[in-house]
Amino acid sequence: MVLMEFSITPLGVGESVSEYVARCVDLVEKSGLDYRLNSMGTVVEGELGEVLQLLEKCTQAVAKDCPRVSVSAKLDYRQGASGRLTGKVASVEKKLGHALKK
Repeated sequence: MVLMEFSITPLGVGESVSEYVARCVDLVEKSGLDYRLNSMGTVVEGELGEVLQLLEKCTQAVAKDCPRVSVSAKLDYRQGASGRLTGKVASVEKKLGHALKK
């Protein structure tokens, strides 16, 4: 399984980009993959091919109306491990002895 954190930034369309973020989040929701949205990007969990295909779809959705698109992605591939989207955070919380801010 893979955890992929990604951020897609449309360039040349002004300061507010929430319209483009919403397009990507819609695709993420429709993908059926487990995900978490945060203020700086999105983390999804799935098979390598699935997450890369999603990244391509999101990039194309933004590029449809933007002259330039910047994409940043980070992958964490670990064989035989699933549920890490929440499990990694839970492990840190256990070591700290308390829940973290959500």
